[in-house]
Amino acid sequence: MKRKLILDVDTGTDDAVAIMLAALHEDLDLIGVTTVNGNAELHYCTDNSLRVLDYIGKPEIPVYAGCHKPLVRNDFPTLRTKNDLTEKIHGKHLPLPETALKAQKQHAVEYLVETYRNATDPITLVPVAPLTNIAAALAVEPKLVDLIPEVVIMGGGHDVGNVTPAAEFNIWADPEAAYAVFNAGFEKLTMVPLDATHKALVTATQCRQFDELGTPAGKAMAACTGHRIGIHDKIQKMDVEHSAPVHDALCIAHLIQPDVITLEEHPVDIETQGALTVGRTIVDKNHRGTKQANCKVAFDANAALFVDIMMKTFASNK
Repeated sequence: MKRKLILDVDTGTDDAVAIMLAALHEDLDLIGVTTVNGNAELHYCTDNSLRVLDYIGKPEIPVYAGCHKPLVRNDFPTLRTKNDLTEKIHGKHLPLPETALKAQKQHAVEYLVETYRNATDPITLVPVAPLTNIAAALAVEPKLVDLIPEVVIMGGGHDVGNVTPAAEFNIWADPEAAYAVFNAGFEKLTMVPLDATHKALVTATQCRQFDELGTPAGKAMAACTGHRIGIHDKIQKMDVEHSAPVHDALCIAHLIQPDVITLEEHPVDIETQGALTVGRTIVDKNHRGTKQANCKVAFDANAALFVDIMMKTFASNK
């Protein structure tokens, strides 16, 4: 039986790869994509998601547009445009053809609440974007904490930040939403932070190999990740020469083959007040606080396995 999932995205370059992997792998059933303000404004993230699904031949997978701003903060759009890394890595439109596909009329938060209320099979929720939609859905229906069997989040960082020295972008973009999600009490919550994604790098040589697959997904992977590598080489060099992380896709790879990441269970909380640390994920590795472990956190990843999973999946997209 295929594993059902919903993917919550702010589609830029790495979200695009996550969508393709979730939509194309034979063991997964991507039943819906929800979009949120993040890497770009909501309408760009929604359009990019539709472009990806159309390009790889999966137009039947529905897309639902969600929240266009953070739960509380009004300064995020201004801050985003000042952040060179986010703007340059993702831009506005993906390097994919325009599409005539349209998003569903139902709001993403309504879709999430309705889908989980009526679900008869387990549906994993995979947010790889700011957590605004998820927190809003919890506010509408607190019972979601019991109705959602598993949540796998791409976000956060323990030893690594990207948008600030202390914080990863997805959590920083809406820290109040992240606080609500991490403190909701989900029975099975996994966080895939920068600590793991920076160890699952894709190289320029591997990009060429994806392109040589000749499939739509292979070409899209090469275009999106090749762009990421070029920007990272200029602004944020990785430990491996001419490489870049493809953060969001690592969550999907974990659903396919769990041992692609290495997990530890710890208490995790979100800083919403700190002048220098707002959006930081506080991973209590030494268990110095009073909070009980609430999350499994990935601190390592198998880069070769990650690339192999994507290579085999994208090769099948004829």
